[in-house]
Amino acid sequence: MKKFCFCFFMLFSALPGFCQEPDSLYAKLLDQVNVTASRVQQKTLETPASVSVLNAGTVQTYQPRSTPELLMGSAGVFVQKTTHGAGSPFLRGLTGNQTLILVDGIRLNNSTFRYGPNQYLNTIDPFTIDKIEVLRGGGSVAYGSDALGGTLQILTSTPGFSKKPSVHGKAVTRFAAGNMEQTLRAGVELSGPRAAFSGGVSIRNFGDLLGGDTTGKQSPSGYKEWDFDAKLVFGLSDAWTLTLAHQSVFQKHVPLFYRYKLENFALNEFNPQKRSLSYFKINGRTSSKWASEIALTGSWQTSNEGRLSQRKGSNSLRTETDKVQTTGLIFHIQSDVSEFWKASSGIEIYYDLVKSDRIDQAAGSGPTVSRGLYPDNSKYLNYAIYSLHQLKLSDWRFSFGGRFNGFRIKVADNVLGDVSVKPKALVANASVSYLLDNQSNFYTSFHSGFRAPNVDDMGTLGIVDFRYELPAYDLKPETSYNFEAGYKFQSEGFAMTAALFQNNLRNLITRVQVAGQKIDGIDVYRKENVERAYIRGAELEAAHSFGSYWKIYGSCAYNFGENVTKNEPVRRIPPLNGRFGLEYRRNQWYVRPETWFAEKQTRLAAADTGDNRIPKGGTPGWVVVNLMTGFETRHIAVNAVAQNLGNKDYRMHGSGINGVGRSLWLTLTGKF
Repeated sequence: MKKFCFCFFMLFSALPGFCQEPDSLYAKLLDQVNVTASRVQQKTLETPASVSVLNAGTVQTYQPRSTPELLMGSAGVFVQKTTHGAGSPFLRGLTGNQTLILVDGIRLNNSTFRYGPNQYLNTIDPFTIDKIEVLRGGGSVAYGSDALGGTLQILTSTPGFSKKPSVHGKAVTRFAAGNMEQTLRAGVELSGPRAAFSGGVSIRNFGDLLGGDTTGKQSPSGYKEWDFDAKLVFGLSDAWTLTLAHQSVFQKHVPLFYRYKLENFALNEFNPQKRSLSYFKINGRTSSKWASEIALTGSWQTSNEGRLSQRKGSNSLRTETDKVQTTGLIFHIQSDVSEFWKASSGIEIYYDLVKSDRIDQAAGSGPTVSRGLYPDNSKYLNYAIYSLHQLKLSDWRFSFGGRFNGFRIKVADNVLGDVSVKPKALVANASVSYLLDNQSNFYTSFHSGFRAPNVDDMGTLGIVDFRYELPAYDLKPETSYNFEAGYKFQSEGFAMTAALFQNNLRNLITRVQVAGQKIDGIDVYRKENVERAYIRGAELEAAHSFGSYWKIYGSCAYNFGENVTKNEPVRRIPPLNGRFGLEYRRNQWYVRPETWFAEKQTRLAAADTGDNRIPKGGTPGWVVVNLMTGFETRHIAVNAVAQNLGNKDYRMHGSGINGVGRSLWLTLTGKF
């Protein structure tokens, strides 16, 4: 399999010349604009970092069942699925609370985000997505805590103004073989010269996931979902706009499949899994070069995670509920100081209130209320000031920035009493790049990052990841130092990007066993800042258009992680993985065969060998072939996705459920 990437790279080299017909299919790999890397609009070719952009066209082509599944196969992204109703992206070998997720520039990460894979990305409705930007290896200076592996930003669709009042609507229905999905989506957009509105409702029913040739139905894994979104934009003047937005997701009875199959549970599910986000944003332009653009964003976000569990043979049902209410405020200024100097600076404040409880109900007796997974009424204040700068000198580009971040964490523990800690972090980044003829970009960069200890680190009490965990209140921030060298090239019909990186990790928070202690026969652990590690790797992505209608494309990524403290591999490091495909697109229709692959992963940490989601000896390698096709007119679109044509049994490394077997997904869209 390691020859896979080499052969794939040589395939591009052997293709015909890059001179194309005027109407040729243009390779837009680096022609996209992103805002995540520096908080200002910047072409991906000119960005001194590894950035991938998935636009609305990508969503239309892939017709993903969920937001995590949209990212599958993306360059440098590896998606682990603990269960069908989850999906956690790995960026450069890290996931969970060591990667940062943003929605329209607002942090999705809160103070109870868990270490390792989680389900939170699955609480974003894919029908609301306009674009996803993936920044690998950076983001702490621009956005704060958690961006050790990188930053993932989801930008939702925004209605536009029109000279005359207009009304547009869209209805979508999707079905999958074996009753794996039944979805209805309806949306409307109203626009005028000074106001525009868009909104929609999604009703979704997911059946049990069907695996490959020997797996069959993986039950229980299906669940139900209802989503709502609305966005209203006012033109306050020619220079200023006001945006009001709301989005909510409600998921019901989301089973953790592997716990039924491997851990003797009669019931184990998220119920409910809810998230809502409301925000306002005022932004506009001024005549001052020091504040050419100003934006003020206020947000209110709630997360409600309910967990139901009952072991086989037990008459006791456990109900756990964790609610997080987050209030946020972002004040951002963009400065166009001169033709050669641009800057973006601002202040951020987030405040979390955590409510947590647990109720045990045995048949024939009353409920027993006790401490939840986290101390009830925990408070988490996150405040920061940042500034990023870009300098342009002929063909050279220089960028640098810094952030100061402070935290105030108050935990009221019934056993340990009131605890208050105030960790702080100071991080910086810098890069140098050389652009030649707007086609090539050689760059080197350095990013320092951090992850502040959160309520999940400090206050967890109970069984987590096969261990019994006790609270810890003396933790410091985890830190990272990421070094990267890269090259980007783009011509009329060809584009590529390649990068080498090393990320040095310090003060890693890990669970340490408390010698001689057991609770209910389970080993007891407490978190401490005791480990050092590094992750190094390489990434390659390329696309080439030839003829008038053809394009070949692909990517691969390799990560090697070593826990220096334990002299063993870093946990859950993804294997060599990637994809390549061919696309024919002409007039109103397209066809796109695509192959995904992953090498076997046998480099396992000690904790990996004890993880029942990982086969003994490691996760086998796999290759699957998918086919996408579609036809679109002004009012009707038909999209079909045939997955895993060979019906291969496969599993993403570390996942708790196998990938989908041979299946057909059909989407019908009507527009007016």
